[in-house]
Amino acid sequence: MNSIPLSSSSPNTWEFLRDPMIVPTGFREYDARWKYPDEINLPGMTALGLGIGTQMRKRGLDPVICVANDYRDYSLSIKNALIVGLMQAGIHVRDIGPAITPMCYFSAFHLKTPAVAMVTASHNPNGWTGVKMGFDMPLTHGPNEMAELKDIVLNGKGAPHEGGKYETVAGIWDAYMDDLIGDFKMSRKLKVVCATGNGTAAAYAPELFRRMGVEVVESHNELDYTFPNYNPNPEAMEMLHDMSDSVKASGADFALGFDGDGDRCGVVDDEGEEIFADKMGVIMARDLSNIYPGSTFVADVKSTGLFESDPELKKAGAKADYWMTGHSHMKRRVHEIGALAGFEKSGHYFLAGDIGRGYDDGMRVAVEICKLMDRNPDKKMSDLRKALPKTWATPTMSPYCADTEKYEVLERLVAKLVAKAGAGEKIAGRSIKEVVTVNGARVILDNGSWGLVRASSNTPNLVVVCESAESDSEMRAIFSDIDAVIRTEPNVGDYDQII
Repeated sequence: MNSIPLSSSSPNTWEFLRDPMIVPTGFREYDARWKYPDEINLPGMTALGLGIGTQMRKRGLDPVICVANDYRDYSLSIKNALIVGLMQAGIHVRDIGPAITPMCYFSAFHLKTPAVAMVTASHNPNGWTGVKMGFDMPLTHGPNEMAELKDIVLNGKGAPHEGGKYETVAGIWDAYMDDLIGDFKMSRKLKVVCATGNGTAAAYAPELFRRMGVEVVESHNELDYTFPNYNPNPEAMEMLHDMSDSVKASGADFALGFDGDGDRCGVVDDEGEEIFADKMGVIMARDLSNIYPGSTFVADVKSTGLFESDPELKKAGAKADYWMTGHSHMKRRVHEIGALAGFEKSGHYFLAGDIGRGYDDGMRVAVEICKLMDRNPDKKMSDLRKALPKTWATPTMSPYCADTEKYEVLERLVAKLVAKAGAGEKIAGRSIKEVVTVNGARVILDNGSWGLVRASSNTPNLVVVCESAESDSEMRAIFSDIDAVIRTEPNVGDYDQII
């Protein structure tokens, strides 16, 4: 089966209904993600399923996989097309139905299967689709696995095999809830805004809180795949501001918001102040370090420098490890070095050891945040936020840069920033201490402030984040100087949001 370039066909033709059409850029660092049907058609999804099944057999895995889909109007069709391809490869498909992504991950442990494939566009707007997949839970596909899969699919190396089988599996939600909560009940009264942006988590998150004895303030918890209020993305200020309004209107203790497929969690405190996920990670790391002193915490390169500099974490003997952004990269790093947890600024948390299974799970984070508050009955969420050393940080900002160009553009930008440091030039009037290039360029200044530029793995964008240990004005100056370097590249467009 050979894939035909998308440009060779268009909707309302025999070819489009018959032949697999896949844009190569949809095979990203750790997810497969396309605009549908502009960049992939249903036969293309079947070819992807055949490729995943072929990849499983090539690796000698037991030919069984758990699949699920998010709540979008086209996700079931996408999943069914994927299943056809998996069965063509002789794979036994165990379909757990509609679900959030971490529930699909959990099913691999619960059903003892080696592989998962979750059909979801995550937090991307409607019109996108994709697959999050893995063969060795809690790990999911990284660059090497994605490159192998891309080669199999685009070069027609998918190998049909006999023995394909399909079954539906019920009861995963109940087992998942038991695994998340057990017999835990809150000992303090807690009132929480549950925000889902009408995404898939709407079907699950409110019940999660109620089972723990938490009073729920509903916020856009009706399933609606048109996303009538905002796109469910707890890193976006639109969602965070809406959560803030709900907290202020209801007098809730805080708000927790979940993205479109439930593997991320955003936080707004009792004063209506958003706590970006990296800062919430420091709050959680402080609390966990009291229980597990000497723990290692992984943070992505977009995250605050407090994981390394915070006096309370130092006192507890905590160790910080800054690593590549991306849920697959972070899962692997947490697993490889035996970290207790990993925290990503986008809202992915990777709780391991005694507190999780190592994959990103917004529901697991919600439970652990509630437990944290239960362990601190005399504290408000705002008290925990204010107890952190003060820093000033930008939201995650994403200037447009085409998927076909962004990595080459980034390579040039990294070289320019490294050269700037080598020449002794300054950023925001300060000397450059070092440029960390593990994932783009994180330019660290002599006072610990920093600015980052990297390529988005999921969308046609660069990613820019800045943090100052000194002031809002310095944070803005860092952004201005980093952006001035970015603007030397004519193929970089406008930002989605800006400070």
